[in-house]
Amino acid sequence: MSPTLRPGDRLLVRYAAPVAAGRLVLARFPDGTLAVKRAVEARETRTGEPGWWLLSDNPDEGVDSRHRGVIAERDVVAVVVARLWPRPGPVRRA
Repeated sequence: MSPTLRPGDRLLVRYAAPVAAGRLVLARFPDGTLAVKRAVEARETRTGEPGWWLLSDNPDEGVDSRHRGVIAERDVVAVVVARLWPRPGPVRRA
């Protein structure tokens, strides 16, 4: 998620928080991987469930909805509130 996040950043997240476009979220991909991605827009999954289109801030790196498709809303488990360490402060919103 560079340039927004760097390897080793420790984040404060809020579980079961409402998701809004532009926020960083912690999501579970279909293979069980937990990843931090940016929520871009609400969409429906292939089964018609509510979901989110999630993208990396660096499109040349990582796996996101371009590879995995829409992530079900129930699999967006938390919203990133702030970075705690090593550079404390808010995480920019797109």
